[in-house]
Amino acid sequence: MLCSNVQSRAQAWPFLEDEPPVLIDWLPWNHTFGGNNDFNLVLGHGGTLYIDTGKPLPGMIEITVRNLREVSPTIYYNVPRGFDALLPFLERDAALRRSFFARLKVILYAAAALPVPLWDRLKQLSIQETGKCVPLTAAWGSTETAPQVTLVHYEPVRTSVIGLPTPGCELKMVPVDNTGRCELRVRGPNVTPGYWRQPDLTAAAFDQEGFYKMGDAGRFADENDPTLGIEFAGRFTEDFKLSSATWVHVGALRVRALAALGSVAQDIVITGHDCDEIGFLIFPKPGVIDDPVSRERVRQGLSLLRADGCGRSTYATRAILLSEPPSIDA
Repeated sequence: MLCSNVQSRAQAWPFLEDEPPVLIDWLPWNHTFGGNNDFNLVLGHGGTLYIDTGKPLPGMIEITVRNLREVSPTIYYNVPRGFDALLPFLERDAALRRSFFARLKVILYAAAALPVPLWDRLKQLSIQETGKCVPLTAAWGSTETAPQVTLVHYEPVRTSVIGLPTPGCELKMVPVDNTGRCELRVRGPNVTPGYWRQPDLTAAAFDQEGFYKMGDAGRFADENDPTLGIEFAGRFTEDFKLSSATWVHVGALRVRALAALGSVAQDIVITGHDCDEIGFLIFPKPGVIDDPVSRERVRQGLSLLRADGCGRSTYATRAILLSEPPSIDA
């Protein structure tokens, strides 16, 4: 599993063979992103991994900033929340920008779609510092797939695009409705043979052709051009119905919500299962909770979502700003 994952990435990113990668990384090794993807990428190519003891949290992101002033990575991995915490420092600190972009070849985000405002700010900083846009790319997979299945190796049409299958991976798309959403299933040498001493769970996880059922939904970014890749369309287990029996596609709504509320929201939880309407639990950015204009910005964002929506399953009618941040270890 792990060796095929490293080889697949090497074929998708040939520059890895030309120069050993340098990473500075806070992602925990008990998670497949940090432990399998990042660690094994460095190990497989004779690179260098600097352990970042910071985290994208108030009081800890400053540690990451200090480390990035000292180390210039060639690849930078993070989750959207990590970029959201780092960007204000990059925007106001010229020395940090120079170090960060000095030899950076690619920026990769995973685990969730990067909100459009963050994408635009990263591109702007990249062009400002280097005169060109350092590639911003995404990948998709799971613990059971070691983790990589797809990778964006081109300019995506939207930030929710997760790319195309990497060498050695097969992706089956099983239609589930008339909107183009499909259940995504995976087969390849990177996929686990099963769960330890749980034969029933293993049998249920694979279809008759040996494809692992990811539990995720996806659709073609452009149904007329499959080469533009697959767009993530949420997890089936997180979607729910309103009291009207209308499905709420949580993944897609969350991306739209973060784009509309990007000035105040660091993350959003979608609520409303079996209720008449959708609500948002908003984890605000640092300092926002005490800003008197924050509530008005939330109202404006909700109004924007409603105007852009197509029924009650595509916008929220209420929102709460939470005073406590989410746990990074939850």
